[in-house]
Amino acid sequence: MAKKSVASIQTGSKRLTKAIKMVKSPKSGAYTFVEQIMAPEDVNDFLKKK
Repeated sequence: MAKKSVASIQTGSKRLTKAIKMVKSPKSGAYTFVEQIMAPEDVNDFLKKK
């Protein structure tokens, strides 16, 4: 499973990171990408979740 932290985004005084991970669909077996914008501290938890 590929995982990558792509970009740092700054909005005002908050610093945000866009994380993308590849997830395999249980029905079809195809891979999809899940994207989420979050604080840099939360990226590892997001990537560890299935």
